[in-house]
Order: sequence, then structure tokens, then C-alpha cells
Amino acid sequence: MTKDKGPKMQFAKRLQPLQSNVFADMDKAKAKALAAGQKLIDLSLGSSDLPAEAHVIEAIAQSLHNPSTHGYLLFHGTQAFRQAAASWYEQRFGIPVNPETEVLPLIGSQEGTAHLPLAVLNPGDFALLLDPGYPSHAGGVHLANGQIYPMPIWAENGFLPVFTEIPTHVLAQSRMMVLSYPHNPTTAIAPSSFFKEAVAFCQQHNLVLVHDFPYVDLVYEETRNIGDNGQWAMGNGQWAMRQGEKLSSIPSSPHLLAPSILQADPDKSVSIEFFTLSKSYNMGGFRIGYAIGNAQLIRALRQIKAAVDFNQYRGILNGAIAALTGPQTGVKASVATFRQRRDIFVSALHHIGWYVPTPKATMYVWAKLPKPWSQDSVGFCTQLVQKTGVAASPGAGFGEFGEGYVRFALVYDTPVLETAVERIAEFL
Repeated sequence: MTKDKGPKMQFAKRLQPLQSNVFADMDKAKAKALAAGQKLIDLSLGSSDLPAEAHVIEAIAQSLHNPSTHGYLLFHGTQAFRQAAASWYEQRFGIPVNPETEVLPLIGSQEGTAHLPLAVLNPGDFALLLDPGYPSHAGGVHLANGQIYPMPIWAENGFLPVFTEIPTHVLAQSRMMVLSYPHNPTTAIAPSSFFKEAVAFCQQHNLVLVHDFPYVDLVYEETRNIGDNGQWAMGNGQWAMRQGEKLSSIPSSPHLLAPSILQADPDKSVSIEFFTLSKSYNMGGFRIGYAIGNAQLIRALRQIKAAVDFNQYRGILNGAIAALTGPQTGVKASVATFRQRRDIFVSALHHIGWYVPTPKATMYVWAKLPKPWSQDSVGFCTQLVQKTGVAASPGAGFGEFGEGYVRFALVYDTPVLETAVERIAEFL
């Protein structure tokens, strides 16, 4: 046995909240199952198995042969991408966006949600986060030495937080609120009336309102009556055209879209929204996203980004421009694929007696655990992968109020999903 040499390392206290990670434990469980000979069906990670479109790959491929793309890429070199992102947003939601002051390229939306607390919070300030919620939202607050106030979200309330339940003393120390709808992990959607309530609440209490919006496109067509006028925001530019806006020629969305927080805050008074091309365009590995919103928040986040990194390779941005401005038929096809997977997976679970609600959005199924596992999501997922090779995400990994649930990611073709349910049936 070897012993560590030299003095004991001293690390920052901010790392302490990051040491316990349910998903790291699940990775160990998956590795153990593989070592034991299990054939893994990994439904624990929301990484799309679908390919990026050919015209996107071609744009990146052509860039590789252009030496001018091989150097550092600073902010001003991202102008074409920012213009494409602004036009994409205007076309879909009818809100004008200034690409110079209200758009910032990101290495995936997670970079933005993790770094923004560094620009907003002083040590000890509170951030109001959904619980359950996406883990990186909490990680960024910890790195900023902030405090987290978890806003519980329950099925009986449509997985929406109740703002009046936030204690007065917490609000007095709060600087930001983070929302994300369609929601990971619960798959919940939020009506525009809720967003208007959130904007008014944040304006009243001087809070920055952050909306993480990766599943804007992954909404299924039977979902209606979401907007105040009884309709979803149809992503075809009609609203904006009725308002007399002259928009670019970027292709219209061929399907329904979830509402944007900026539709409730068109002046961008307190809000910033984070997008990613990982879900809509199957570009997760390319790490490309962007922020749109309040110019002061964009400038502050840009200052943090400048201290941490440059931008991606220009070729990736060229691919993203092709995705945003090119044919959107691939997005529609991806939505149809995930909807088919959802229907088959949910039906199979119902067939074995596990009755779960049918998700209206996202690429997940959020399932309430059956007895005797109803309060041991980690134990359920650990034993499930060890005995069957089927990996899922324990609800406890998304926060205290996620306990009692498990999340399945629909990232395999339907025959594999049916096989996964057969193994789950044997386990149960």
C-alpha cells in the first residue's frame, strides 16, 4: 500500500456541498453491473441518441478546411451566430432581440446557469430553486457561496412552486429565482399566466429571474390550453406578424412550442433565458447554447465568461447557425420520435401494473415509485441496474422533494425500451 507524500492538501470550503453526488454513485453502480456481465440499458442520462442533421454536420465539416476558423474566437467573432439566435427567437416568440447586447453564446446552457450566480450573488445571498430540479442549478449557487432555498413542487399543484410560501426573511436575502419549464425531471409544463405571476413577483422583490429552457421544442401536440388565450404559442411567426413585426426569413417552427419567460417580460426587465441546441437539434456533444435577456445580465455573465474561457471552435458555431436557419423538419421528426417512444414506454409500464402519467413534454418519464421502494429511490435504482442492467435516475438526485420518484430517459429505440420494461417487470 502506498501512502500519500507531502503535506495534506487544503481545499476551498465551497467544494464540500459538491462532494455528495447521487449520479456519481449511480455511475459506480452501472460500472459494477457491467463488470458483472449485465447488458446495460442506460435510461439515466438525458443525452439524445438521435443524430444531428446532415446540413449541420456539413457546415462544420466545411469549416475544418478553412484555416481562418482555427484560431481563438472572441465575442465579436460570434456576431453571425448571435444574429441567427436573435432571429430564431423573434421568429418564434415575437419578441425583438438585440444581438449585440441581449445575446451571449455559451458552451451549453449549463455553463450559463452555473456561472450566472457568480455574477448575481454575494456570499450568503439566497437563490430560490425548484425542488426537484436540475442539479447544476444548485451547483452554481454553491460555487458562488450562496444559500439555496428549495421551492417544493408537488404533483397536486402541477409541479409549480407557490411563491407565497417563501418566508419573508428568505426573500429579504434573495437575489435570484431559477425556473425551468418544460421541467426536468417532472416533465411539467407551465402556462403563460404562471410566468406572468413569476415576473411580477421578481419585479416586486428585486429578484433576477432565470429561466432554463432546453425543452422548448419537445412538446407534444395533444397539449393545448396553455396560453392565456387558450392556445400554445404556435411557432410560426403569426403572432409577431399580427403585431406588424418584420421578421427575418428564418424557417418557421413546424410544431408547438412551450411559452418563453420573455413573453411575460417583453421589456426584459428582470429576466434571462437559457437555450441549448442539445435537445432540439441533437447537438449535445457539440456543447453549444446561448442566453437571451436583460442586457445588464448578459453583460455581467459575459464578464464571468471572459475570465473563464473563450468561445467554442468557430466551426461549431457555423453548424449551429445552419441548425437555426436551415430546415426545421429534423426537429419535427425528433419530437415525433420521442412522442412515439413515450407512448410505447408508458403503455408498457401500464401493462405491468406501474401506472405513470403520460408526459406532455420533454424526453423523460417521471414515475412515482411503487412500494416497498416509495421512499428509497437510490436503493431502487442501484438494485435495478445491478440485477437487470436497466439504469434510471433516482429522484433523490434532483432534490429532497424528488424522493419517491425515478426518472427514465427515452434515449433508445422502442424495441430496447420494451426490453427495459420487461426487465423492470421481472425485478418488481
